[in-house]
Amino acid sequence: MKKIEEYVRSIPDFPEPGIIFRDVTSILQDADGLKLAIDSLQKLLDGVEFDVVVGTESRGFIFGVPIAYNLHKPFVPVRKKGKLPCATVSKSYDLEYGSATVEMHKDSIKPGQKVVIVDDLIATGGTVEASIAMVEELGGEVVKVVFLMELAGLKGRERLKGYDVASVIRYEGK
Repeated sequence: MKKIEEYVRSIPDFPEPGIIFRDVTSILQDADGLKLAIDSLQKLLDGVEFDVVVGTESRGFIFGVPIAYNLHKPFVPVRKKGKLPCATVSKSYDLEYGSATVEMHKDSIKPGQKVVIVDDLIATGGTVEASIAMVEELGGEVVKVVFLMELAGLKGRERLKGYDVASVIRYEGK
C-alpha cells in the first residue's frame, strides 16, 4: 500500500504563483487513499478519552463522520453562518482578504464534554481557533485537534498553542 503522501496531488502556482496547492480530492477519489486517510487520522486519537467529534465544514465532515461512526461517538458539525436551523453560537475570524463566521448549535456540546476536532488541513488556523472558542463557550473541553495535512509555513499551529494538535502529513512550506 502507498503512503498517504503519495495520494496527495500537488498543484504548482495555484491559486497564485509561488503557491503549491495540496489537493485532498485526490485522496478522496481513491478507495485505498480514503481508507488510509481516515485510519491515519483515527490512529492519532489512540489513547485519547473523548465524548464528541466536531468537524468543520466541509472536509472536516468527510473525515470526522467516519471516525465518529467507527468509535461510536456523536458528530457535531461546524457550519458557515446561516446554514444551521436551530439556535446557534457563532464566532467570526479574519481571513487573508476579509472575514468569515462559523456556527454550531447551542445544544450540540454539553458542559464538561471532552471534544476532538477534525479537519482536513491546518493553514492559518482561524477556522479551528473559532471552533475551539465555540466549544469552550458551550462548556466543552477540547482534548485533541487532528488534521490530515499541515502547511507549517503558515504557522496555524501557533494559533492553537496550549492544545494537543497533531497532523498526519506536514508540509514545511505554504
